[in-house]
Order: sequence, then C-alpha cells, then structure tokens
Amino acid sequence: MAEIEHNGTTYDVDEDGFLAAGLESWDENWVSYVQTVEGIPEITDEHQSLIDTLQEYYKKNGIAPMVRILSKTTGFPLKKIYELFPSGPGKGACKMAGLPKPTGCV
Repeated sequence: MAEIEHNGTTYDVDEDGFLAAGLESWDENWVSYVQTVEGIPEITDEHQSLIDTLQEYYKKNGIAPMVRILSKTTGFPLKKIYELFPSGPGKGACKMAGLPKPTGCV
C-alpha cells in the first residue's frame, strides 16, 4: 500500500491513488490534494454538489452511482461533469469524494 502526504497529513492509498480506507479517512485536505493532481483550479459549489451526491449515494448503496444516475440526481449533463472533473466521474470525482475506485461504468 502506498502513502501520500499532503499539507502534513498522510493518506494510505491503493495502487490507483484512491483512499484505502475510503470515507473513513476523507477530509477537506484530501479534496485539496486531488484538486492539485487533477489540475482543478478552484472547487466550486458545483464540485461540492457532485462530491456530496457521490458520498450520499455511496453511504446508502455501497457503490458509486452510474453516470446516468449521477447526472439525473445532480441535474448536470455528462458534458458538465467532465468539465468539472476532466479525468471523469470515476477517476476524478469518485477519488475526490473519497470513494473506492469504481469497478463498473460510472
């Protein structure tokens, strides 16, 4: 297991850079780290809305939502989600939200 240090906090991550402990170790500093590596200049209310939606869905269902469900729930078209998270909803958004790496099509 790898470790990442950001602003004085160390995180255990899997081979793809997702939090090994998931939401248990998620915090705002993690958001800052992913923002940096993803090249997102500013976390907006739209970013936060997606993060919140992903976390709520995961807590209820134990998996990340499919893209269609994410789009429907947030009201953001897929194009907008990719504008917010250029690496996509699975890699960028789920990683930022502290979810495990999705196994299917997110």
